[in-house]
Amino acid sequence: MSSTLWIIVAGAIATYLTRIGGHLVISRLERIPPRVEAGLNAVPAAVLTTLVAPAVLTAGPAEWLALIVAGLVALRGGLLSMFLAGAVVLVAARQFMA
Repeated sequence: MSSTLWIIVAGAIATYLTRIGGHLVISRLERIPPRVEAGLNAVPAAVLTTLVAPAVLTAGPAEWLALIVAGLVALRGGLLSMFLAGAVVLVAARQFMA
């Protein structure tokens, strides 16, 4: 087997073990402490920030326009409409601003 395949297999195993490990730890608790629950509730925002921040720091005008439109749509619409509006504006802006 190639080393790339071994890396993929090792990554899959590590991911599985961390996910099942967290589930086993939480399932042993009778009640989740409020601080743990608050920390778990903050995870999606933290992950989204780590995905968006590098793109924002290196963004050009097309990306900024898409980000602004997506932010405005997010104030009124749902997650799907925000994503679609941002994606459409980004594709169009990259097409016409290039």
